Amino acid sequence: MAPVQAKAPGKLILSGEHAVVYGHPALVMAVNRYVTATAISQSDSQITFLFPDLSKQSLTGPALIQLQQRIRRDYQGFLTNHLSIREVLQGPIELLQFALSLFFETMNLAPTGIQITLHADLPIGCGMGSSAAAILSTLTAAAHCLERMVAPELLFTLAHQAEKMQHGQSSGLDVRSSLHGGCLYFKEGQMLTRTPSSLPFYLINTGKPQTTTGESVAAASVYFKKTKIGEDFAEVTHAMDHALQSNHQKDVMNAMRANHKLLNTIGVVPEKVQQMIAEIELAGGAAKISGAGAVAGDHAGMVLIIMEEENVLKKIARRYQQTLFPVQCEMRGVYTYDAV
Repeated sequence: MAPVQAKAPGKLILSGEHAVVYGHPALVMAVNRYVTATAISQSDSQITFLFPDLSKQSLTGPALIQLQQRIRRDYQGFLTNHLSIREVLQGPIELLQFALSLFFETMNLAPTGIQITLHADLPIGCGMGSSAAAILSTLTAAAHCLERMVAPELLFTLAHQAEKMQHGQSSGLDVRSSLHGGCLYFKEGQMLTRTPSSLPFYLINTGKPQTTTGESVAAASVYFKKTKIGEDFAEVTHAMDHALQSNHQKDVMNAMRANHKLLNTIGVVPEKVQQMIAEIELAGGAAKISGAGAVAGDHAGMVLIIMEEENVLKKIARRYQQTLFPVQCEMRGVYTYDAV
């Protein structure tokens, strides 16, 4: 059979990160950056993952089953506070190996020879949903390569279960966004589609956070469990939603600034990133981290910005030795096509 490719978009959270884990609403937008998985059958029984220029790893079917059992056991250790979430997976390939093992198990298939090659123009570990995109592209490419139909809800369930091994707690927001595409209003697993905004969105990649998403979520959890800050996040998200639907840029920017203040309160915006956002605000823009942020170090992944004066924004980015780039909504969720 010819190779099959599946492409899954990344995402940006417009409002409600962290709070969405505790049942509060969030706005998320799939974006035109992707993880692409290419699947091809192998004559031997090896299950191979290939990251060009990075790594290659092959497992037999029995070894894949053993890996799943070990990861499940270690995740239980995390749930009972015996292990940190960082200790559950021993490298990024294990996330995808675990996801593929769930696919074989759920479809009642014995693990069979297949090679998955992954490419990404989506920054890894920077708050753009790279894990969800990698899982979905892998599962979709593998399913089509093995001529198995997987309903969208089952694909979501498998990807969501796998994502928990990486992040500890997961609202499913990243998976939903990459699975369906477009702009979504999301609350407690339910989603409503929104018309994408035409406002000028930009990104600055401040670098991969020193702490993982799971560690940032765990550190911020005390604020949501012991205060009413989740309600404050919900209020800001409602304001952002209304402003975006009316395409009212001033109100969108005000909501973004309010969201940034709340993220500062829960301690996930490093000081250096706070300084850059303060400069953007003084220059007439609005900005916030888009993702889990970080509770240590100087980097916080992606900063989402709305600003009319692009040249002024470029100067600010250069002062912080960062690259600025525009971003657009991707209306398609994960999709397949024949590899050339």
